Order: sequence, then C-alpha cells, then structure tokens
Amino acid sequence: MLILPTFAFFRARPLVYVAFLLASLLALLCHPAALYAANRIEFTGATEERKDNIALYLSVFTPAQINKSARFKNRVANEIKQALRGHGYYQVRVVFEDAMDGADYVLKARIIAGRSVFIDVADLQINGEAIRDPEFLALQRQKAPKQGDRMHHGNYEAYKKALLNLSHRKGYFDAKFSRAELVITPGDRRGKMHLHFESGPRYRFGAINFEGSQILEERLLPLLPFKSGDFYSVEQLAKFNQNLANTLWFGSVDLNVEPELRKDGVIPVNVLLTPATRNILETGIGFTTDIGPRLKVKWEKPWLNDRGHSLQTDLLLSGTEQTFDSRYKIPLRNVSHDYYQFVLGFENLNDSTIDTRSKKFDLVAERNWLLNNGWNRNLSLRWLYEDFIQANQDDIANLIMPGFSFSRGTDSGGSMPMQADFYLLSIELADQSWGSDTDFSRLRARAGWIGNWSVDQRWLVRLDGGAILQEGVVNIPPSLRFYAGGDSSVRGYRYRTVAPLNEKDEVVGGTRLATLALEYQHRVKNDWWLALFTDYGSAWNDSPDWKRSVGIGARWASPVGPIRLDVAYGLDHEPNGRFRLHFTLGPEL
Repeated sequence: MLILPTFAFFRARPLVYVAFLLASLLALLCHPAALYAANRIEFTGATEERKDNIALYLSVFTPAQINKSARFKNRVANEIKQALRGHGYYQVRVVFEDAMDGADYVLKARIIAGRSVFIDVADLQINGEAIRDPEFLALQRQKAPKQGDRMHHGNYEAYKKALLNLSHRKGYFDAKFSRAELVITPGDRRGKMHLHFESGPRYRFGAINFEGSQILEERLLPLLPFKSGDFYSVEQLAKFNQNLANTLWFGSVDLNVEPELRKDGVIPVNVLLTPATRNILETGIGFTTDIGPRLKVKWEKPWLNDRGHSLQTDLLLSGTEQTFDSRYKIPLRNVSHDYYQFVLGFENLNDSTIDTRSKKFDLVAERNWLLNNGWNRNLSLRWLYEDFIQANQDDIANLIMPGFSFSRGTDSGGSMPMQADFYLLSIELADQSWGSDTDFSRLRARAGWIGNWSVDQRWLVRLDGGAILQEGVVNIPPSLRFYAGGDSSVRGYRYRTVAPLNEKDEVVGGTRLATLALEYQHRVKNDWWLALFTDYGSAWNDSPDWKRSVGIGARWASPVGPIRLDVAYGLDHEPNGRFRLHFTLGPEL
C-alpha cells in the first residue's frame, strides 16, 4: 500500500495545475481550518515501477481537493488507468472505499489491473547507412522491445530516444522516424509496434579551423585524434578537447560543431581557444612531522612562445631544508606524450637529527615518452655536485650519471581512490671514464596498490627497494644513499634514522633498502576513515637490521588530497618500544 504525502509534487499539466491552485486558494480563504487538512489517497494492487507511475499521476491532487464525490473518484480512476496503460494494462478496474483517519478523509483505491497487453507485432526497422553500423545493431539487439514482451510504453520511448542519441553521437544528423505508432487492441490483449528509423548518411569531419590560439597550428594538429574525412564522433571530439586542455596552454577551449552547417556529407569543426595566463604564482604552507612546517612558492609560465615551451619553478623552504627547482619543457610532435626537459636544482640540507649537512647542485637533461600502454619512459643525463658532511665524513662528490626509468600510475579518481596502482623502476650509472669521481650503479624500484572490499573498506600495500652496486657507502653522496623511517617509510621511527650508524651512533646511510607497508582502512563517516597498519623494513650495508611497527590512524579525503594522521609504535626500539606521531598531506602511493 502506498500513502501519498501531502507535499506531493505536481505533474507538468499547466492548465490543470492553475485551475487546481486557484480552487485550493479559494477553499483556504473560505475555510481556514483546511490549512491543517491531511486528506490523502491510498491505493493497493500495484507493485514495482507501476506503483511509482501511479503516484506520479495522482500527485496532481492536493489534500484540499480530495473528497468523496463520485465526480472526484471518477477523475482518480482515470488517472490510475492512464498511468497503467503506459505499462501495458488496458483493462483496469478501480474500487473505492471511504475512510476517516481522525479528522482526515482517506480515499482508498483498490486496483484490479487485469492481464497486460503483449506485443504481437514488433515491426522495428533500421534503414540507411546505420543498418551496417555495429553499434546500432548492438542497440537493436539489446534494447529493442521483442515480440511477446509486455507492451511497455516507457521501454518503447526509451528505445526511440536511444536511437536518436546514438545517431547524434555518431554523426547521423539527418536521422528521423518515418513511422512511429502503437496499435492496441485491448479486447484480445494484443498490440502492434511500428517503428521505422531512417538514419540517412553518416557525416564526416570537414575542415578544422583554429581561432584565438597563441600557439602555432602545426603544434596543435598532432593533438587531433582524428583528421578531416574521418567519420564524425562525439567521443573523438571529447578526446581532442581533453588533449588541448592537458597542454595547459589555454584558459578555455570551445569546440564548435554546428549540424546546421553540414554540407556534402561533411561538417566543419571550429576550435575557439583563449590563451592561458602567461604567469601563474601559487603559494602554500604545509606541515609534515618529517621536516616540520614549510613554505612553498610555485611560479609557472604555461607557455613562453608560439612553440609551446613552458617553465616551472618551485621554491620550498623549511627549517632544515631549502630547495629550488626550475624546469624548462620543450614539447615534441606528440605534445601530450613526448618532450625534452631541462632541470636546474639546488638543495641546502642541515638536519642534525640525521647528522647531515649538504649543499647539492643538479643539472639534468631528460627525454620523456608516454607509451600507448600507459607506461612513462624517461632517458636522462644528470650532473650532480654535492658538498656534504655526513656523520664524521666531510667530502665533495662530482658525478655525471646517465639514467633510465619506467613508471606508471593509474587510479579510479577522487581524493582517495578505491582502485589505484603505481610502479617505478629506475637505474643511474656513474663511471670515472666519463668524468665521475667513482663507479657505481644505483637501482630503485617502487610499487604500490590500493583496492577495496566494499565502498567502506580499502586496503593499501606499498613496497620500496633499492641497491647501490660496485661501490661502498663512503664514496656515495648522502642524497644517493638509502634511509628508512618516517611518514612514508617505516612509521614509528624518526625520519631517515633506520639506517646504518657509525661507532658514535651517527647516521651514515646504506647501500641497500627494502620496506613494506600494509594498511586497512574503514570508513567511519562520509570522507573520514579509520586506518590500521603495520610497517617493516631496513636500510643496510652488510646485513639488514629489520624494524617493525604497528599503528592506528585517521584519514580525511580533503578537497586538496588525503590528509593522514598516524600514531605508530616502533616494536624494535631499544630497550622498549616507542610511540611516534606522523602527519602527512598528499598521495598515498
């Protein structure tokens, strides 16, 4: 049984609505007590979607209009019958009963729907070029009403709408129905459905015109996923729009395709572009338990010239670490995937907790490829100059290192995605024959996965490993050595303190690294999560000294990214375990 609330919405019948509204206002003025009336209609005998459709039709009646007159009951019966005809029931009877609920009048309607009309003839045709289109054939196979089905007007209209939508998405701009009718014979419960769809020709992309671009057209053409003469496709237009947006060259992108301009089987594409701001300055304040409060300044020039070159400079300031990084990017023919990049970097590190003082200069030249399978390939040549004091070692490193890396990251979207993965494999080489102080190979591998068991349960796995071959740790600058411990490593231990020590218990760093993090998260409410985790790992030279930790944490999926607060207990502190607080903002993998 369905009880209609007194605040039911009106169906879109303007004249009836106005008449009912005026009548209701007059009744309220004449009878103030009607302001508190809760008269209603209750009905039984309908289930599933039929119940909702009846409720929609009956929502035209306000509580003040509901009464026990034969005329009103006849109107209610007609609305119910009209609602059920859309579902194939043409022989409907309605039996009414008057009832009172205190001072409120209740009109009870018992619906006897009878047996439904079925489709005796399903004359559904697709004509024109679409008759050979696989997507139209699949739509007809999956969505078209079939002979023997219950006559359902909603399904019929949905199929018509799906045909038109698909035709507009694929460029059949002349599509129309040459015949669209339903013939119902209620007496023998049979219906005939005639729907003849004439697709007409499928149009192709015509001339592609760029307007307002500050970038050379020859740099924009490789962004096109189609060319003039290809079949029209909304999906291809959307991909083109995304490619243009990803360059960051433009403040706005408007693809103007007007079917009214189609001619001779083609339709032109007008691309209206507005240049992005030439200078973008961003500032921010952050905090992590590893390095404390920090100030970040980012200056970006999305485009420097009509070739689309760009420049990005980052400045990061904290009490123990100051870094400067400037990147000049030169896109190649495949703008979104291939580019050269030149990087100039400086880092000043003075952290007594890890016994490190260092001034580091970097100059890097990179060639980047984004492959079709989603993997990012990077070939680099780096010059590193580092003047450092690590524990009791005071030295200078001067290295020239070619490098090669593969990486890939995917996620399902959102601040805290339900599915994600990340992979990185890299190698850098140093050799005295090309000007380096020493010979070694530095390998690094990382992997991470995020999954879920339900919308309220997530899990996370992180692996991190590395190795320096052919050389002892004393000939490696601190920035290339390995350390564990901290917010994103083995929690429960101070930042970069899980590493080999010298005879004075000063941090030296290692040539090997292996860490593992396992985490379970349960949604508490909305964007708030509770986390349980355990970490395991070590950095070492000769043999590992494994450290373990367990802990509990809170996660907030904030608009700027996940914010994590963890309380971790280091199980291998001597002589007893120790609690440590970790606070971080940023990606989980």
